[in-house]
Amino acid sequence: MVLLQTLELVLVPLVFLDWTQADSSDDNNFVYHSFNRKTGKEVYFNSEKLYINSTEAAVTAHEGGNATLPCMFWYQPELESIREVRIKWSWLPATGGTLQKDVLVAVGSKSRSSEEFRGRVRLRRDFPRDAALLLLNVQKSDAGQFVCEVVDGLEDRSATVDLELQGMVFPYQHPKGRYFLTFEAAQQACESQNSTVATLSQLMESWKEGLDWCNAGWLADRSVKYPITQPRGPCGGLDLAPGIRSYGRRQLRQQHFDVFCFTSSLQGLSWEAEIWTKACRRCIVSLPASMSGKVYYHQPGHKMNLQEAGLACRLDGAGMASVGQMYAAWRFQGLDHCAAGWLADGSVRYAITNPRRNCGPSEPGVRSFGFPRPHDKHGVYCYKENVQ
Repeated sequence: MVLLQTLELVLVPLVFLDWTQADSSDDNNFVYHSFNRKTGKEVYFNSEKLYINSTEAAVTAHEGGNATLPCMFWYQPELESIREVRIKWSWLPATGGTLQKDVLVAVGSKSRSSEEFRGRVRLRRDFPRDAALLLLNVQKSDAGQFVCEVVDGLEDRSATVDLELQGMVFPYQHPKGRYFLTFEAAQQACESQNSTVATLSQLMESWKEGLDWCNAGWLADRSVKYPITQPRGPCGGLDLAPGIRSYGRRQLRQQHFDVFCFTSSLQGLSWEAEIWTKACRRCIVSLPASMSGKVYYHQPGHKMNLQEAGLACRLDGAGMASVGQMYAAWRFQGLDHCAAGWLADGSVRYAITNPRRNCGPSEPGVRSFGFPRPHDKHGVYCYKENVQ
């Protein structure tokens, strides 16, 4: 009895689909009627096979720019006429998670995009079977793996292409010192610095470029790691080769570390961000709006405390630069100024592109004086929008 029920379950879908043999003059040619009998549509399956290719495994873009994610499909042997197919793009963010999110779905000339990508995506359609995705105004959060899927009847093929952002990784810690950030606090800290929590691949690239940091920090996949180019005793030991040291995955709410942030350009977000200082635990500073701009040192005749520094930038038509903006200016615009200045998070730093005497270590980089008392006197680094 159980066996009969099983056979019935297997046979029912075949009957429901109403499969029929096509004209015997075409070998391996079948026709089935769709579930919606009102449309009367038929889908033809010949010996043709559907193929898909992304042509590039990864595409690199910069924040605020545009990107083309290649995808094309074809048949072997070729069809005599073009058939209408369903094209779907989905996305797995680099910031973690296992669920793909919809980006765009197109059937024929009609398409629909998700809320997150609305107004920023469309199909290129340069040639009949071009399914490439045009992504406009790339955001830091867009980084990840994109999936191009083509559906023709019962045939379903897909290809992937990674979107990587040009940028750099920098370490960041709480003003109170080393290892004060839960994972959620680490995310907020990077966001306040015009950045995102770095991925392992981004940290790896920065390590290849020379990043050496002996404090462990959160990454986007919820793991904790740190990069070492010069092995030494306190940083995993002299016997270990250079590389990425790993603490593995840690408890997100109970354990505290620093964080590695990723910045990709001189673009900010329009919000008011919380900063910590020794004087006020929740100071509010206004960060600049989302436009390209320039970081510069400002000292109008005298050095200033933290509050005066913020006012000086505003009077100059700017805002206080974030740590992420200083790193981006150092990396992408060659910021080089041997004078320490306030930043929006209450830290004091300066950037050196050409190392020289009395300007810190012999390697280029962003120097940090930590988080001085708010009434200490320094210059300030401002960020001005839309500077050519």
